[in-house]
Amino acid sequence: MTAVPEHVRWAVELLAPAPADRLLEIGCGPGVSVALICERLARGRIVAIDRSATAIARAARRNAAHVAAGKAVLRRVALEELQPADVLAGGERLDKVFALNVNLFWVRSPTRELELIKRLLRPDGALYLFYGYGGRPLSGKVAGVLTGHLTGHGFAVDLRPAPGMLGVVARPTA
Repeated sequence: MTAVPEHVRWAVELLAPAPADRLLEIGCGPGVSVALICERLARGRIVAIDRSATAIARAARRNAAHVAAGKAVLRRVALEELQPADVLAGGERLDKVFALNVNLFWVRSPTRELELIKRLLRPDGALYLFYGYGGRPLSGKVAGVLTGHLTGHGFAVDLRPAPGMLGVVARPTA
């Protein structure tokens, strides 16, 4: 197994998945965070999506045991094409939705995507966005633009900076 990058460890620690959490990862790449999260799940489940077939294939190889155990579900789909039925089973809603270094939340106004995330989350759920790889400081522009987009779409924002990284915890206000 390859080493887990420090920024992924940091993000999962901040995410703090509980044993029964229901999660969605947007842009799972090779499934590194899926593997870390599944180690913490007992009755919970993570659905991980990515638009890349190559990424999903890599994530499936890395997480074959978690998929077989029902802890992880991997889907090749872009967020803008995602339907609630793709991630919700039996009327359940999600505790946490998260993304690591997914730019769509700050490079343009993600109106449709944020409305979907609100529909997917439980009333006490949260959206977690993580940016950076450690080391080199991030531009303050990212935090400002994210905060504007999120608050403008009905989320309360809590910024959690770390050296060379930014965590954003956003909770729907209504």
